Amino acid sequence: MQDNNDSPFYLRFGLTIISIAVLAVAVYLGRGILLPFLFGILLATLLLPITSFCQSHGFGKVLSISIPLLLTMSILGIFVYFLSTQIANFLADFPAMEKRFNQLLWSGQQWVHEHFNIGMRAQKEYLQETAEKMKTDSPQLLSQTFVTLTEVISYAIFLPIYTFLILYHKDMIKRFLIEVFKDGNKEKVRDVLQESQAISQQYITGLLIELGIVFVLNTAGFLLLGIKYPIFLALLAAFLNIVPYIGMLIANIICMTVTLMASQNPSDAVWVVGILAGVQLIDNNVLMPLIVGNKVKLNALAIIIGVLISGALAGIAGMFLAIPALAVIKLIFERVDSLRPWSILLGDETTIEEDKKNPVRRAISRVKQKSRERRERTKARVGSRA
Repeated sequence: MQDNNDSPFYLRFGLTIISIAVLAVAVYLGRGILLPFLFGILLATLLLPITSFCQSHGFGKVLSISIPLLLTMSILGIFVYFLSTQIANFLADFPAMEKRFNQLLWSGQQWVHEHFNIGMRAQKEYLQETAEKMKTDSPQLLSQTFVTLTEVISYAIFLPIYTFLILYHKDMIKRFLIEVFKDGNKEKVRDVLQESQAISQQYITGLLIELGIVFVLNTAGFLLLGIKYPIFLALLAAFLNIVPYIGMLIANIICMTVTLMASQNPSDAVWVVGILAGVQLIDNNVLMPLIVGNKVKLNALAIIIGVLISGALAGIAGMFLAIPALAVIKLIFERVDSLRPWSILLGDETTIEEDKKNPVRRAISRVKQKSRERRERTKARVGSRA
């Protein structure tokens, strides 16, 4: 895409910063509308190959969109129901867990008194002050919970509507984007749209497969350990694993705390952390390179900052959208000359030589290469027969 490089650097830099700030304010103020719409774009991108397949086999446009969308929403409904039953089972045992927590708290107070010489009365006064602050903040927490419930209802209503309309009008939206940027290079705009679609499809599909495998591994480890709520904790850890870096840290803290309150053996909490660490090691070195691939080439610093900013602007839903959004932004930056330095800031510095030093990644690369060669030989045989 062409851009005006004749303007001074400070002017272009200032306009870029102002544009980012305006976009951040728009996301923060309009997150109730924008987030379901952005998730609708992702879901539409995921369903696009299925709808195209249905249309090519004689189904009407409305039917080709409706059938995959209804099946997807049914699967999401089953997942939400399953998650709600696990949460209900967990909350049913909460009084017993609270009693266990009080016992641990008493033991912790005694340990602090013995090792730091802080009196029991001083500790109780501090805990009472903390409890008073929590009571003061409870109306705000209640309002946040209500907003969360309204957001869930909003997603349930608007997500399928947005997805259906985006798929129905996809050709019109594509023509609009190409015409808007016609002063640049139309071919580059088409390339950006196609690559953005490919990146989103590969990332979301791989992420769902990865989530399922991580859930199975976590469940197997927790069942072998014999802790309470193995399915609930495994599902929670797998779900939080979607949020890069930060999610697994939060999952470790939650799973360890729940295990301490639910188990009579404190060493179970250490084993839980060990299981999660082992699954994370497999995920980072095997699952991510093999399933998700290297399409999303973002450095760790950009991912962490992007996830934190997205979380501050749009909550947990924003954290889930951070990586595909950053990948598309980086792709656009690479196509605009004046914004290309920003793509360098977001990109990954890992070279091919460094990647080959990893034995696991090297083995995965060999498997992928053999698979590509096998597909090419198959295509060549089919072409020769034709």
